[in-house]
Amino acid sequence: MSEQGVGEKRTAVIGAGVMGETLLSGLIRAGRSAEALVVVEKRTERAAELAGRYGVRVVNDVTEAAVAETVLLVVKPQDMADVLTELGPALRPGQLLVSLAAGITTGFVEARVPDGVAVVRVMPNTPALVDQGMAAISPGTHCDESHLAEAEELMASVGRVVRVPEKQQDAVTAISGSGPAYVFFVVESMIEAGVHLGLPRTIAQELVIQTLVGSATMLRETGEHPAVLREQVTSPGGTTAAALRELEVHRVRAAFLAALEAARDRSRELGS
Repeated sequence: MSEQGVGEKRTAVIGAGVMGETLLSGLIRAGRSAEALVVVEKRTERAAELAGRYGVRVVNDVTEAAVAETVLLVVKPQDMADVLTELGPALRPGQLLVSLAAGITTGFVEARVPDGVAVVRVMPNTPALVDQGMAAISPGTHCDESHLAEAEELMASVGRVVRVPEKQQDAVTAISGSGPAYVFFVVESMIEAGVHLGLPRTIAQELVIQTLVGSATMLRETGEHPAVLREQVTSPGGTTAAALRELEVHRVRAAFLAALEAARDRSRELGS
Protein backbone atom coordinates (compact mmCIF):
# COMPACT_ATOMS: atom_id res chain seq x y z
CA MET A 1 0.00 0.00 0.00
CA SER A 2 1.09 3.55 -0.70
CA GLU A 3 1.34 6.04 2.11
CA GLN A 4 -1.40 8.59 2.54
CA GLY A 5 -0.41 11.71 0.64
CA VAL A 6 0.55 14.77 2.63
CA GLY A 7 -2.56 16.90 3.08
CA GLU A 8 -4.82 14.30 1.47
CA LYS A 9 -8.32 14.59 2.88
CA ARG A 10 -9.77 11.59 4.65
CA THR A 11 -13.09 10.36 3.31
CA ALA A 12 -15.50 7.97 5.01
CA VAL A 13 -18.22 5.96 3.27
CA ILE A 14 -21.16 4.92 5.44
CA GLY A 15 -23.06 2.16 3.67
CA ALA A 16 -21.27 -0.42 1.54
CA GLY A 17 -24.09 -1.57 -0.70
CA VAL A 18 -23.90 -1.39 -4.48
CA MET A 19 -23.67 2.42 -4.70
CA GLY A 20 -21.33 2.66 -1.70
CA GLU A 21 -18.89 0.20 -3.26
CA THR A 22 -19.27 1.90 -6.64
CA LEU A 23 -18.13 5.20 -5.13
CA LEU A 24 -15.34 3.51 -3.18
CA SER A 25 -13.91 1.84 -6.28
CA GLY A 26 -14.35 5.02 -8.32
CA LEU A 27 -12.44 7.10 -5.77
CA ILE A 28 -9.57 4.64 -5.75
CA ARG A 29 -9.42 4.58 -9.57
CA ALA A 30 -9.47 8.39 -9.51
CA GLY A 31 -6.30 8.38 -7.40
CA ARG A 32 -7.47 8.49 -3.78
CA SER A 33 -5.22 6.37 -1.58
CA ALA A 34 -6.77 3.48 0.32
CA GLU A 35 -5.20 4.84 3.51
CA ALA A 36 -7.28 8.02 3.18
CA LEU A 37 -10.53 6.05 3.01
CA VAL A 38 -12.60 4.38 5.72
CA VAL A 39 -15.77 2.35 5.21
CA VAL A 40 -18.51 1.66 7.74
CA GLU A 41 -20.02 -1.79 7.25
CA LYS A 42 -21.61 -3.81 10.05
CA ARG A 43 -21.82 -7.15 8.22
CA THR A 44 -18.64 -9.08 9.05
CA GLU A 45 -18.36 -11.03 5.79
CA ARG A 46 -19.02 -7.96 3.67
CA ALA A 47 -16.46 -5.95 5.68
CA ALA A 48 -13.79 -8.60 5.09
CA GLU A 49 -14.65 -8.69 1.39
CA LEU A 50 -14.22 -4.92 0.98
CA ALA A 51 -11.02 -4.78 3.02
CA GLY A 52 -9.52 -7.56 0.92
CA ARG A 53 -10.65 -6.11 -2.41
CA TYR A 54 -9.66 -2.47 -1.87
CA GLY A 55 -7.17 -2.45 1.00
CA VAL A 56 -9.27 0.07 2.92
CA ARG A 57 -10.00 0.21 6.64
CA VAL A 58 -13.48 -1.13 7.33
CA VAL A 59 -15.17 -0.50 10.70
CA ASN A 60 -18.56 -1.36 12.17
CA ASP A 61 -19.00 1.71 14.39
CA VAL A 62 -20.65 4.65 12.63
CA THR A 63 -18.95 7.16 14.92
CA GLU A 64 -15.52 6.14 13.61
CA ALA A 65 -16.45 7.82 10.33
CA ALA A 66 -16.24 11.15 12.15
CA VAL A 67 -12.43 11.11 11.91
CA ALA A 68 -12.79 11.96 8.21
CA GLU A 69 -13.08 15.47 6.81
CA THR A 70 -15.75 14.24 4.36
CA VAL A 71 -18.42 11.65 5.14
CA LEU A 72 -20.49 10.04 2.39
CA LEU A 73 -23.93 8.89 3.61
CA VAL A 74 -24.88 6.11 1.20
CA VAL A 75 -27.82 4.69 3.16
CA LYS A 76 -31.51 4.11 2.53
CA PRO A 77 -33.79 7.10 3.21
CA GLN A 78 -35.60 5.20 5.97
CA ASP A 79 -32.28 4.52 7.74
CA MET A 80 -30.95 8.07 7.61
CA ALA A 81 -32.43 9.29 10.92
CA ASP A 82 -30.95 6.37 12.87
CA VAL A 83 -27.52 6.79 11.26
CA LEU A 84 -27.48 10.52 12.04
CA THR A 85 -28.54 9.85 15.63
CA GLU A 86 -25.39 7.76 16.03
CA LEU A 87 -23.08 9.91 13.94
CA GLY A 88 -24.23 13.43 14.87
CA PRO A 89 -22.66 13.74 18.35
CA ALA A 90 -19.24 12.75 16.96
CA LEU A 91 -19.20 15.42 14.24
CA ARG A 92 -17.66 18.88 14.39
CA PRO A 93 -18.27 22.17 12.54
CA GLY A 94 -16.49 22.41 9.19
CA GLN A 95 -16.87 18.75 8.30
CA LEU A 96 -18.67 17.85 5.07
CA LEU A 97 -21.57 15.39 4.91
CA VAL A 98 -22.55 14.24 1.42
CA SER A 99 -25.98 12.58 1.44
CA LEU A 100 -26.99 10.26 -1.40
CA ALA A 101 -30.35 9.25 0.07
CA ALA A 102 -33.34 9.91 -2.22
CA GLY A 103 -35.74 12.53 -0.93
CA ILE A 104 -33.72 13.43 2.17
CA THR A 105 -33.30 17.21 2.36
CA THR A 106 -30.25 19.09 3.60
CA GLY A 107 -32.51 20.54 6.28
CA PHE A 108 -33.35 17.03 7.53
CA VAL A 109 -29.65 16.25 7.89
CA GLU A 110 -28.68 19.64 9.36
CA ALA A 111 -31.33 19.33 12.08
CA ARG A 112 -29.59 16.19 13.34
CA VAL A 113 -25.94 17.29 13.30
CA PRO A 114 -23.99 20.08 15.04
CA ASP A 115 -24.40 23.61 13.74
CA GLY A 116 -21.71 24.43 11.20
CA VAL A 117 -21.46 20.97 9.60
CA ALA A 118 -21.69 21.41 5.83
CA VAL A 119 -24.23 19.23 4.01
CA VAL A 120 -24.46 18.52 0.28
CA ARG A 121 -27.39 16.60 -1.16
CA VAL A 122 -26.68 14.33 -4.12
CA MET A 123 -28.95 12.41 -6.48
CA PRO A 124 -26.83 9.78 -8.28
CA ASN A 125 -27.92 7.00 -10.62
CA THR A 126 -26.90 3.41 -11.28
CA PRO A 127 -24.84 3.92 -14.48
CA ALA A 128 -22.19 5.06 -11.99
CA LEU A 129 -21.48 1.31 -11.84
CA VAL A 130 -19.83 1.64 -15.27
CA ASP A 131 -18.44 5.17 -14.70
CA GLN A 132 -21.30 6.70 -16.71
CA GLY A 133 -23.30 8.05 -13.81
CA MET A 134 -25.26 11.31 -13.72
CA ALA A 135 -25.31 13.11 -10.39
CA ALA A 136 -26.92 16.39 -9.34
CA ILE A 137 -25.63 18.16 -6.22
CA SER A 138 -27.15 20.89 -4.06
CA PRO A 139 -25.65 22.86 -1.14
CA GLY A 140 -27.06 23.11 2.34
CA THR A 141 -26.95 26.12 4.68
CA HIS A 142 -23.28 25.95 5.70
CA CYS A 143 -21.73 24.99 2.34
CA ASP A 144 -19.14 27.11 0.64
CA GLU A 145 -17.52 26.69 -2.76
CA SER A 146 -14.84 24.35 -1.42
CA HIS A 147 -17.48 21.98 -0.04
CA LEU A 148 -19.37 21.92 -3.33
CA ALA A 149 -16.14 21.40 -5.26
CA GLU A 150 -15.22 18.46 -3.02
CA ALA A 151 -18.64 16.83 -3.54
CA GLU A 152 -18.33 17.48 -7.26
CA GLU A 153 -14.92 15.81 -7.37
CA LEU A 154 -16.19 12.79 -5.43
CA MET A 155 -19.09 12.19 -7.80
CA ALA A 156 -17.02 12.94 -10.92
CA SER A 157 -15.04 9.78 -10.14
CA VAL A 158 -18.00 7.75 -11.47
CA GLY A 159 -19.57 10.02 -14.11
CA ARG A 160 -20.87 13.52 -14.77
CA VAL A 161 -22.04 16.10 -12.25
CA VAL A 162 -24.31 19.15 -12.38
CA ARG A 163 -25.22 21.67 -9.69
CA VAL A 164 -28.89 22.46 -9.11
CA PRO A 165 -30.91 24.38 -6.48
CA GLU A 166 -32.24 21.94 -3.91
CA LYS A 167 -35.84 22.70 -4.86
CA GLN A 168 -35.11 20.93 -8.19
CA GLN A 169 -33.80 17.72 -6.62
CA ASP A 170 -37.16 15.91 -6.64
CA ALA A 171 -37.41 16.56 -10.38
CA VAL A 172 -33.82 15.33 -10.81
CA THR A 173 -34.77 12.16 -8.95
CA ALA A 174 -37.64 11.63 -11.38
CA ILE A 175 -35.52 12.28 -14.49
CA SER A 176 -32.06 10.81 -13.92
CA GLY A 177 -32.23 9.09 -10.54
CA SER A 178 -35.05 6.78 -11.64
CA GLY A 179 -34.32 7.33 -15.34
CA PRO A 180 -32.30 4.17 -16.03
CA ALA A 181 -35.34 2.07 -15.10
CA TYR A 182 -37.44 3.81 -17.77
CA VAL A 183 -34.73 3.19 -20.37
CA PHE A 184 -34.47 -0.48 -19.37
CA PHE A 185 -38.26 -0.75 -19.55
CA VAL A 186 -38.28 0.61 -23.12
CA VAL A 187 -35.40 -1.68 -24.12
CA GLU A 188 -37.17 -4.68 -22.62
CA SER A 189 -40.36 -3.78 -24.48
CA MET A 190 -38.54 -3.40 -27.81
CA ILE A 191 -36.78 -6.75 -27.40
CA GLU A 192 -40.08 -8.47 -26.63
CA ALA A 193 -41.61 -6.81 -29.69
CA GLY A 194 -38.70 -8.06 -31.81
CA VAL A 195 -39.33 -11.62 -30.61
CA HIS A 196 -43.04 -11.20 -31.38
CA LEU A 197 -42.10 -10.09 -34.91
CA GLY A 198 -40.12 -13.29 -35.43
CA LEU A 199 -36.54 -12.43 -34.48
CA PRO A 200 -34.42 -14.73 -32.27
CA ARG A 201 -34.15 -13.17 -28.80
CA THR A 202 -30.34 -12.84 -28.99
CA ILE A 203 -30.58 -10.97 -32.30
CA ALA A 204 -33.39 -8.73 -31.05
CA GLN A 205 -31.36 -7.89 -27.95
CA GLU A 206 -28.24 -7.04 -29.97
CA LEU A 207 -30.24 -4.85 -32.36
CA VAL A 208 -32.01 -2.93 -29.59
CA ILE A 209 -28.99 -2.38 -27.31
CA GLN A 210 -26.69 -1.19 -30.09
CA THR A 211 -29.45 1.06 -31.43
CA LEU A 212 -29.75 2.60 -27.95
CA VAL A 213 -25.98 3.06 -27.57
CA GLY A 214 -25.66 4.52 -31.07
CA SER A 215 -28.59 6.89 -30.62
CA ALA A 216 -27.26 8.15 -27.28
CA THR A 217 -23.83 8.70 -28.85
CA MET A 218 -25.41 10.70 -31.69
CA LEU A 219 -27.24 12.91 -29.17
CA ARG A 220 -24.05 13.55 -27.21
CA GLU A 221 -21.66 14.07 -30.15
CA THR A 222 -23.87 16.02 -32.56
CA GLY A 223 -25.47 18.28 -29.96
CA GLU A 224 -28.64 18.25 -32.06
CA HIS A 225 -32.09 18.47 -30.52
CA PRO A 226 -33.67 15.00 -30.31
CA ALA A 227 -36.58 16.21 -32.46
CA VAL A 228 -34.14 17.06 -35.27
CA LEU A 229 -32.52 13.63 -35.11
CA ARG A 230 -35.93 11.96 -34.98
CA GLU A 231 -37.05 13.84 -38.10
CA GLN A 232 -33.91 12.70 -39.94
CA VAL A 233 -35.04 9.09 -39.46
CA THR A 234 -38.69 9.75 -40.29
CA SER A 235 -39.51 9.69 -44.01
CA PRO A 236 -43.01 10.88 -44.97
CA GLY A 237 -45.33 7.89 -45.18
CA GLY A 238 -42.56 5.50 -44.17
CA THR A 239 -42.13 2.79 -41.56
CA THR A 240 -40.88 5.12 -38.82
CA ALA A 241 -43.80 7.50 -39.36
CA ALA A 242 -46.21 4.58 -39.02
CA ALA A 243 -44.60 3.52 -35.73
CA LEU A 244 -44.49 7.05 -34.29
CA ARG A 245 -48.16 7.54 -35.15
CA GLU A 246 -48.99 4.54 -32.95
CA LEU A 247 -46.92 5.94 -30.07
CA GLU A 248 -48.84 9.21 -30.32
CA VAL A 249 -52.19 7.37 -30.46
CA HIS A 250 -51.27 5.54 -27.26
CA ARG A 251 -50.24 8.84 -25.63
CA VAL A 252 -46.69 7.75 -24.79
CA ARG A 253 -45.56 11.35 -24.17
CA ALA A 254 -48.40 11.88 -21.70
CA ALA A 255 -47.57 8.56 -20.02
CA PHE A 256 -43.95 9.63 -19.52
CA LEU A 257 -45.06 12.95 -18.01
CA ALA A 258 -47.42 11.18 -15.62
CA ALA A 259 -44.73 8.65 -14.67
CA LEU A 260 -42.14 11.33 -13.93
CA GLU A 261 -44.66 13.35 -11.91
CA ALA A 262 -45.35 10.23 -9.83
CA ALA A 263 -41.63 9.73 -9.22
CA ARG A 264 -41.22 13.39 -8.22
CA ASP A 265 -44.15 13.18 -5.82
CA ARG A 266 -42.78 10.01 -4.23
CA SER A 267 -39.39 11.72 -3.75
CA ARG A 268 -41.17 14.54 -1.92
CA GLU A 269 -42.95 12.00 0.30
CA LEU A 270 -39.66 10.32 1.25
CA GLY A 271 -38.29 13.63 2.46
CA SER A 272 -41.34 14.65 4.47
